[in-house]
Amino acid sequence: MTGDNVISAVAAPNRAPGPAWWQKGVIYQIYPRSFQDTGGDGTGDLKGITKRLEYLQWLGVDAIWVSPVYPSPMTDFGYDISDYTDIDPLFGGLADMDALIAAAHARGLKLILDYVPNHTSDQHPWFVESRKSRMSPKRDWYIWHDPAAGGGAPNNWLGNFGGSAWTLDEASGSYYYHSFLPTQPDLNWRNPQVRAAMFNVLKFWLERGVDGFRVDVMWMMIKDDQFRDNPRDPNYVPGGSSHDRLIPLYTADRPEVQGIVAEMRAVLNEFAERVLIGELYLPVDRLVAYYGADGSGAQLPFNFQLLTMQGWDAQTIAQIIINYERALPPGGWPNWVLGNHDRPRIASRIGPAQARIAAMLLLTLRGTPTIYMGDELGMVNTVIPQADIRDPAELREPGKNLGRDPERTPFLWQPGPGAGFTTGRPWLPFGNDTPMSMQRDDPHSMLNLYRQMLALRRRYPALALGAVEAVGVSGSVLSFLRWDGGAALQILVNTADQDCAASTQAGQILLAANSARNGAVSGGLTLTANEGLVVLIDEVAD
Repeated sequence: MTGDNVISAVAAPNRAPGPAWWQKGVIYQIYPRSFQDTGGDGTGDLKGITKRLEYLQWLGVDAIWVSPVYPSPMTDFGYDISDYTDIDPLFGGLADMDALIAAAHARGLKLILDYVPNHTSDQHPWFVESRKSRMSPKRDWYIWHDPAAGGGAPNNWLGNFGGSAWTLDEASGSYYYHSFLPTQPDLNWRNPQVRAAMFNVLKFWLERGVDGFRVDVMWMMIKDDQFRDNPRDPNYVPGGSSHDRLIPLYTADRPEVQGIVAEMRAVLNEFAERVLIGELYLPVDRLVAYYGADGSGAQLPFNFQLLTMQGWDAQTIAQIIINYERALPPGGWPNWVLGNHDRPRIASRIGPAQARIAAMLLLTLRGTPTIYMGDELGMVNTVIPQADIRDPAELREPGKNLGRDPERTPFLWQPGPGAGFTTGRPWLPFGNDTPMSMQRDDPHSMLNLYRQMLALRRRYPALALGAVEAVGVSGSVLSFLRWDGGAALQILVNTADQDCAASTQAGQILLAANSARNGAVSGGLTLTANEGLVVLIDEVAD
């Protein structure tokens, strides 16, 4: 790559015989409340997901990850679980889940469930029993502590949704700990009985045919057993989330978490071809620890660097790729995430034109990509009127832009009332995005860009399993090579809204984003503003 700023990194292609499905596949996250409603109540359901499997198969993804559908009071929209081994009537029943698993498998799709081990609902029978008295047999299933010496909360730990992480149970005079809402008490994973019960939950769903789990807040499952105060964060900016005032030194990423993850992985290893994915908002050096010793941890500790990066430029992205590849342990398989149900949509973060570039990047980097539903339509964050705000994060700390409703609005299937999503009033307002049906017929739509990129991954195994090499930057253009024994491809993406010259290998353009460019290239070209190219290289030296 020409230019003053050139960076190189090499990763060997995957040599393991028969790569796992989760290595060569693409995961699609479904937020079930917002995907498809078949009951007319304005909330998506399991039958709706089953109804739309044809679309997912047409799109070309390989697995679906379904956010929580378990029984819940819904104070945090399903992340406050009152029964781990059933389905909330809002979404259907166990028979509907069994039907979804069977239908997905019949179409060659894997199904991954959300697993929420850090906390339960305060209405879960375990917690109801735990708070009955200090002598309850399940008292130690949760984290209880006496008040501080002078009264009040035991220490300074803060909840992620604002305020103290401790709530006083007046009947017993003790405090219980909750990383999130007071209605979400944390389980005590130091208790072997808790571990056994929660591992039985995994087995319950694995025996029903689930292909793996995305583990919610994996890094938070153990807290300091000495209950030491968290230190203040000197970089805290007033006006942000109150939780960020402290560094969660004693409430997250504790060394004992690694043992729990290894035990979870051992449970999954009792079943063939299952995958363990971890939600981990951690720096790279800590993130990679969750692969575990000798690969005994999560197969895919979620890599959120493209999701959380400040700004969007070729130089920063190149450095992210290089640092991540270098940090991976032997045998560690990379993965990339652009969006999810907790973060503003990619098209809102960097603009619609660059969202197309981001899609090309996501689906050509080495490792397993995860697509958040609606990103393939270029959906943007929807402005939620005050009266329609549902997210507890926004309701507890209003005005700090913490709410997640804007990225959770319903999927738009077609024009007109209900948008093909519901015959009733949607649980959140619809956005003004272009519906799927209109994009499906437009060869230049965001949807068809995703579909074409997914088809390229299937056509050229180098994009799914091959090496990444020659990560380089020239001006605003990021370039890298993907190759295996059968083919080599060069990816070039212009991360700016101005033209930029770049050098290329000799080859044929397979796909362009934000332009109609095609044909042969050799030596160099000028990428127009917001343009991306996938080039099949004519010849590759051994």
